[in-house]
This record gives sequence, structure tokens and C-alpha cells, in this order.
Amino acid sequence: MKISVKSKNDIDKMRVAGKLAAEVLEMISPHVVPGISTGELDEICFNHIVNVQKAIPANVGYNGYEKTICASLNQVICHGIPSNEKVLKSGDILNIDVTVVKDGWHGDTSKMFLVGKCAPHNERLVKVTQECLYKGIEVVKPGAFLGDIGNAIQTHAEKNHYSVVEDYCGHGIGTVYHEEPQVLHYGKAGTGIKLKEGMCFTIEPMINQGRKFSKVLKDGWTVETKDGRNSAQWEHTISVTKDGYEILTKRSDEYV
Repeated sequence: MKISVKSKNDIDKMRVAGKLAAEVLEMISPHVVPGISTGELDEICFNHIVNVQKAIPANVGYNGYEKTICASLNQVICHGIPSNEKVLKSGDILNIDVTVVKDGWHGDTSKMFLVGKCAPHNERLVKVTQECLYKGIEVVKPGAFLGDIGNAIQTHAEKNHYSVVEDYCGHGIGTVYHEEPQVLHYGKAGTGIKLKEGMCFTIEPMINQGRKFSKVLKDGWTVETKDGRNSAQWEHTISVTKDGYEILTKRSDEYV
């Protein structure tokens, strides 16, 4: 398995792309309200990336995907396709996943949004899933193992009586959107690839209220929970530093 190790100059460029991706999520936040469609949110993000950031929305045209963001609503685990027919209502939970390309380098991130007034059990799912992401990030350092990340996420999710989706995972990233290694969100500590300074990858746990099983809809993209219960996801692009990690897609509202 060939895993690319980025130079300081490479990571400088990834930091720029990561900051732009984070900015898209910050920009779109005030628009995520009851009554707007996911199609409208997609159009706003496209225009911001292309016209304001002078960058490229990585998802457009990727393996035939036509939209800028993935908009995954309630029981949708990931890869939800934005549509003008999907209008947000109070109580929904929504994941917006966006990847920006700047000067050939990718920044990939996602955030959960609580639409209007949400039920406490949905608020809790969103909160614990974000905690799972941070638990996974916190173990990243040279000499740690990929299995340490998955174990930290799985332990926290299951302690809170949730399940971890096993069919989808994080991934290496750089000038290539998806590259090695695959970053599982479950597993055994001390197993898998040993991390080295300069490795860059996403951590993006998908956590279900019910069972871990998923299904792909007829559109070939949308992934839902098999049992119809809700799912949440948060994602960051991470670089392994000399003594730990850097979150390349960190937003201004985060204190990690």
C-alpha cells in the first residue's frame, strides 16, 4: 500500500484548501433554516466556491455526481443528493459535506446542522458524533496506529449506545481526492498502519441511533440506515505533525 507523505510546502497548500472548505460551512450556516431546500443550499455553496473563493467544487463531476455538496438529511448516512424538492423543516438534522480544490489540493470537511427546534435525542446524537470525531483526532500522532483512531471512535459511540457505520470510512487526501489509507471508524487499538509525520487523511465518523447497517438507494448515491433511524456525521481533514496533529479544516467556532 503506497501512502503519500506530504512536504511542509504541500501541507501549506492543503491548509489553504482546508481553510476554504471550512469557510463554506461557516458561510452556509445562516442559510440552514426551515423552508429552504437542499438544492438552494447547494447553489449558494457553488456560487461561493466559484465566484468568491475562485476555487473548484471537487464533487461536481466526480464519478458522475452533479452537485457541489452532499446534503444528508435525518436517516441519510452520507451522499445525500441536494434537491429543490427536499425542503428543510424544524426538527431535521442535516449533514453538509463539501470539498474544495485550490491550486490542485483538496480540503474535505462536513458539519451537522440542527434545523429549527430539534428533539433532545437528535441533539444528543449530533453532539456525541462530534465528540467521536474529536476522540479520533486526539489520538493522531507519529507512532500511533490507524486502529487507535477507529477504536477511540467506536468506544465512545458504543458507550453512548450508538452504532458505527462500517461500510464507509475516511481516506487519504492531497492532490488526489480519495487515496490510501482507508481510515476505519471502528477497530482494535495498536493495529493497522503506523502514522508518520506528513500523512494527511480525513476522519469522518458516521454514527447511527439504531443499528449499523446501511442501504444504497436507487439513485446510486444516497446511503440510508436500513432501520430508518437517524444518523449523524462530522468530518475533518487532518495532517500528522511532528508531535501530534493539525486540523486543516478547523472552523472558527471550534475550540479543539
